[in-house]
Amino acid sequence: MKKLLVILLLATGTVSAQDKLPEVHLPVKGDLHFISPEPIQYVDISNKDIEGDLALPNVLRLRFKDFCYSDAIVTIAGEKFIAQYHLWPVTSTENAKVEIQPMDTRPLDISGIGLSQPQMRAISLNLFCKGQRKDIEHTKAFGMKASLYHLYTADDYIFIDLGYKNKTNLTYDIDEFRFKIDDKKVTKASNVQSVELKPVFELFNQHLFQKTYRNIIVLKKLTFPGNKVLHIELNERQLSGRVIKLEIPYKDILNADIVPLN
Repeated sequence: MKKLLVILLLATGTVSAQDKLPEVHLPVKGDLHFISPEPIQYVDISNKDIEGDLALPNVLRLRFKDFCYSDAIVTIAGEKFIAQYHLWPVTSTENAKVEIQPMDTRPLDISGIGLSQPQMRAISLNLFCKGQRKDIEHTKAFGMKASLYHLYTADDYIFIDLGYKNKTNLTYDIDEFRFKIDDKKVTKASNVQSVELKPVFELFNQHLFQKTYRNIIVLKKLTFPGNKVLHIELNERQLSGRVIKLEIPYKDILNADIVPLN
C-alpha cells in the first residue's frame, strides 16, 4: 500500500469559508474513502488527528488516529481539479465512501499537465469505437499477426490503435509491451542506441487472448530522426515466450490524424 505524504495544517479557528464547503461524515471507528475521477496528486488535512493514505491512485482513505474526534478541512487535488470538504465526526463503525462530483470541484489551470487520465480514456474509447481499418503496418511471426491500424495525435500525446491476431491454438499470455526507438540498420552490436518509452495510458488492461486482441495505447508525443524507427514489442510470459516486433517508421507518425479537443 502506498503511503501518502500529507501536509498537516493545524486549525487555529473557524474559517467562514468552511460554511460553504460540502459536508462529509467521517466515522470515528471506520474509514472514509474519497473516490476521485483522476489520479490524486496532492492532499491537505487541517487536523493532525486524521491520517490518510492512497489505497489506489484515485482512492484516498481517511481515518481518525486516536480518540480525539474533531472536525477538519480536507483538500484534494487531481490532475485538473481541486476540491475541498468539511469533515465532521460521526459515531459510526461502518466504512463510508464519497465520489468526488464535478459540482464540488474547481478547475486547475496548470501548464505542462497535458491531458488527464479521464480525457485520455474518453478519447481512446471514441477511437476504439470507430473500428479497425486497413493495416498501416503489420508483421507476422509464430502464427501471429501484429497490426498498426491507426495513429492519432491529441495535445502532446500519440494514440496508437494496435491489434493482434493469433492463428495458433495456444492462448497468448501477455507479459508486457515495450516501446523502443532503435536504429533502422544495425551494423555492429556495440553501436546500437536504443531509447525505451513508457506508455502513459492503456485503454484495456488485458492479460491474455485466444484469437484477437486490440487496444489503444498512449505515448507522449515524440520526434526522432529518419534513420530510427519506433519498435513495438509484445512479449509473452514463459514458457512459450513468443515475441512479436512491429516496426513504425517516423513517416507514419508524421501522417497521424489530429483529434480535435473541445
